[in-house]
Amino acid sequence: MTADDFPADRELVFTRVFDAPPSAVFRGWTDPAWLVQWFTPPPWQTVRVVNDVRTGGSTRTLMRGPDGTEMDNPGVYLEVDAPHRLVFTDAFTHAWAPSGKPFMVGILAFDDDGAGGTRFTARLRHWSVDDRAAHEAMGFPGGWEIAHEQLAELLRREGIGRGPA
Repeated sequence: MTADDFPADRELVFTRVFDAPPSAVFRGWTDPAWLVQWFTPPPWQTVRVVNDVRTGGSTRTLMRGPDGTEMDNPGVYLEVDAPHRLVFTDAFTHAWAPSGKPFMVGILAFDDDGAGGTRFTARLRHWSVDDRAAHEAMGFPGGWEIAHEQLAELLRREGIGRGPA
């Protein structure tokens, strides 16, 4: 099996075009100060992000629900090719320490659309069909659409583009 023929029943794909350069959209995905502003659809909030953005570096995102429930998401960057590609997984927490239950690998592409914008593609590959179904039940892709609209709005506030093309 090649990377291009991963089983569709274990993968979720999200694509969006931003009217901002790849470097800005990549920053949106890696800068903790930006991530806390857009990453989680309301009424949830991203309350803390710690990122060591390098291949092998760790990432940790803490989200909080309206009832105070917290969801901690530790992971490791498997590949960082700024500003073109970001690959991460929750299979490890930090320093290659295995997590209790691996869920997915995220493969993010930030491609120049030829008109000054970014064609963003997220491929979320899950360990099992059940994990994929659980991710959908969490609100994918609707939650990702909301969150990425929030990223587009952040880019507009920063004076970087106008949002989706």
